[in-house]
Amino acid sequence: MDTYQKPEDKELQGLRDVANRLRIHSIRATCASNSGHPTSCCSAAEVLSVLFFNTMRYEAGDPANANNDRFVLSKGHAAPILYAAWAEAGFIKQSDLLNLRKIDCDLEGHPTPKLPFVDVATGSLGQGLGASCGMAYTGKYFDKASYRVYCLLGDGESSEGAVWEAMAFASHYHLDNLVAIFDVNRLGQSEAAPLQHQTDIYMKRCEAFGWNTYVVDGHDVAELCHAFWQAAHVKDKPTAIIAKTFKGKGISGVENEDNWHGKPMPKDKVESIINEIQNRIQTNKKICPLVPTADAPKISISGIAFPSPPNYKIGDKIATRKAYGLALAKLGHANSRVIALDGDTKNSTFSDIFKKEHPDRYIECFIAEQNMVSVAMGCATRGRTVAFASTFAAFLSRAYDHIRMGAISQSNVNLCGSHCGVSIGEDGPSQMALEDLSMFRAIPTCTVFYPSDGVSTEHAVFLSANTPGICFIRTSRPDTAVIYSPEEKFEIGQAKVVRQSSSDRVTVIGAGVTLHEALAAADELAKQGINIRVIDPFTIKPLDAATILSSGRATGGHIITVEDHYREGGIGEAVCAAVAGEPGFIVQTLAVRGVPRSGKPTELLDMFGISARCIVEAVKTTFAN
Repeated sequence: MDTYQKPEDKELQGLRDVANRLRIHSIRATCASNSGHPTSCCSAAEVLSVLFFNTMRYEAGDPANANNDRFVLSKGHAAPILYAAWAEAGFIKQSDLLNLRKIDCDLEGHPTPKLPFVDVATGSLGQGLGASCGMAYTGKYFDKASYRVYCLLGDGESSEGAVWEAMAFASHYHLDNLVAIFDVNRLGQSEAAPLQHQTDIYMKRCEAFGWNTYVVDGHDVAELCHAFWQAAHVKDKPTAIIAKTFKGKGISGVENEDNWHGKPMPKDKVESIINEIQNRIQTNKKICPLVPTADAPKISISGIAFPSPPNYKIGDKIATRKAYGLALAKLGHANSRVIALDGDTKNSTFSDIFKKEHPDRYIECFIAEQNMVSVAMGCATRGRTVAFASTFAAFLSRAYDHIRMGAISQSNVNLCGSHCGVSIGEDGPSQMALEDLSMFRAIPTCTVFYPSDGVSTEHAVFLSANTPGICFIRTSRPDTAVIYSPEEKFEIGQAKVVRQSSSDRVTVIGAGVTLHEALAAADELAKQGINIRVIDPFTIKPLDAATILSSGRATGGHIITVEDHYREGGIGEAVCAAVAGEPGFIVQTLAVRGVPRSGKPTELLDMFGISARCIVEAVKTTFAN
């Protein structure tokens, strides 16, 4: 093992001086914007000084370089000091710091990837460490590169359960290239954090989760330098550094005092505060960061193409959840950077097919869906992987805030939710996803796929891999017939008219299981001399409004939507929005109303009014009215 060489006194003084300049930058920026969190910045000043100008290796002029060490500011409200660090490194003009939080400036109140040195958006607390785990896992197991990952957390956010999901994940996978720094400054937003300055308890908790752990004075640059050096030499364990700090450090009358969270310094006191801190600075010598090791492989994840057409025949029966697993494994053969994650449901989502064929690119996240989503986002940063994460769609609801932050992060992550709707049957309502379409439709960067057979599912997977933003694929449990030929082409935002005639009286729109119910209803109605048009939307967002409108006009404005989902926010409401303002249109929505129960799938479809029989009745009622 290498012998530690303590930095010389002048180097340590230089780091202290950088820390105080970071304080001054943060105070000036938050004063200029008349908002922000200068006291939260001040507690972290020495940590960022040592990280950025002693420990981390990165190209200051190329923040997104694949070889750079990564830094995630999980306590995102301390964004001004992150911007200040990059100003000290020379990437940001110091004058730009005074535009903090202005409408025409990308230095926002919390970090977002509009800035090239930000990999994931933070600010909704407790999520940075999960994303850092994904980056570290990618660095260790996929890139097999030298870059390391550092995540700074606040002590207040360590009350979030997602932090401890990430802690368990990191130790399980021996992420020795990951360092979590807990900024234990004692004070939360409205009162003291629960453990205050009990650093011994933080240490015991981290050690209990399998982390190599050090407790340091977070304002002592020498201790920090030594702790980060030690962390770099630990094998098979991630490292936690418990840094005892003081909120508002360096500001007389504010340091370690209540009621200063999220408040800029009073304008009439700013110059005296800055002069006080300036008087501690002994040198303005610029410190250059260390250069990274250039050993991250060059990769390409764009334009992933089908190696062969779907291997299904019309009439074959397969559940779309199984078709997803088969398609994902096939995608893995098309590009070596495709990875799969699951939350201990792989034998139900069929991601286990991917695991069997590509075991080195599968990540088991266990029953921790929040962390799974954040890990997937971390894996996808800097275009290092094409990540697909799957679980029951119902359980993605608990990760919704992480998904929301994924959109703010401009993340290209793909999520698959299986076991949607009452059609799963006997397992009952706790397992039935009935809110997921509304959830994902509300995500601004999200494309929502709802395939109805094996062929369309395979297309959904390949389209997701090549589509920016968050993609959600909704899959079903029951086996359903293949209705498309292997040669059928699919595009995002283009629906399929799967049944039509010149005498259609009503347009019926269904997806997944209900598309097959609509086709069965069409067969029954045809026997009675009534023809209906049946549409498969394929993507619920974006919805093919043009096809819906043209079919609606052809059927006298009569549209019926039928979905295995609650009425609120689902297909029916999407269709109503698409035809809003169109004269003469009437949309009837068949959807699940009320909390369902256990039962056979056919019984439940009938009970909740979305079976073929119910569609037939709805069509006839339309004529009667």
